[in-house]
Amino acid sequence: MSRTDKRNLVLGLKYISPWLVGIVVFVLYPVGYSIYLSFTRYSGMGTPTWVGLGNYTTAFADPLVTKSAGNTLFYALIAVPLGLVVALVLALAMNQNVREVAWYRTIFYAPSLIPAFAMSFIFIVFLNPQFGAFNQVLNVFGGSNVNLLGYPTGVKIAIVLMAQLAAGNAALIFLAGLRNVPKTVYEAARVDGAGPMRQFRSITLPLLSPVLLFNLITGVSGALQVFTEAYIVTNGTGDPDAGALFYMMYLYKNAFGFAELGYASALAVLLFLAGLTLALLIFWCSRRLVNYDVEAS
Repeated sequence: MSRTDKRNLVLGLKYISPWLVGIVVFVLYPVGYSIYLSFTRYSGMGTPTWVGLGNYTTAFADPLVTKSAGNTLFYALIAVPLGLVVALVLALAMNQNVREVAWYRTIFYAPSLIPAFAMSFIFIVFLNPQFGAFNQVLNVFGGSNVNLLGYPTGVKIAIVLMAQLAAGNAALIFLAGLRNVPKTVYEAARVDGAGPMRQFRSITLPLLSPVLLFNLITGVSGALQVFTEAYIVTNGTGDPDAGALFYMMYLYKNAFGFAELGYASALAVLLFLAGLTLALLIFWCSRRLVNYDVEAS
């Protein structure tokens, strides 16, 4: 490099030094330290004791790890696809050329601004088996009261439905993608006789595929880390019958409830590897499905 290139490199490093310090202190160091702790027995006090692969052996034999991983997988398989559909429908509604569209966008996005803990308390009241609005509606149609939070599958379904109220974030990203689709493509399709459904299948979905991929990756990442809603709805127990004991909750309980930081770190490393594997698998499967070729006009 020339002297000017070296000077520019040093100047650039100085400008990004806060980010470099932040990534080292708040990301790389915690990840590295967690990996180290995963090979130790550590309660948070004293000196970690090296146990090698003992924590990982225990994790693979722990029935609650299997249970919590199964609950998380159940949640991800339902919440992520449903969330993508809800977000896409909201984006299509927010993209309509009507006078009140700004109000619609505000209304559709507003629920995603409610903190997860507040939404969880709202859902507890909403699903209350005695006076909740959900059962009041059932009674109007002749149904009997149902305690949706009182059985394992029901509590997971309730948390899945709760997650859809945050679809506004993904909907805004979909909306940005929709606004970036060239209008001339739709005009040419209408000239060729393509109806709305054909335009959606042949134009909208293919051109939204990069945005769909992004929302899918972020959705899977969020689903693997579901915690707050389940913790509040079940008061931190994960009951009934560990039906809402998600992986992150079990990790949290081991770290801060049982003071097993070494074991919790091993669970965190396994979660990281699972998330990385899923992300790579999604990218690999999407190579022929994602279209980056059309430019906006």
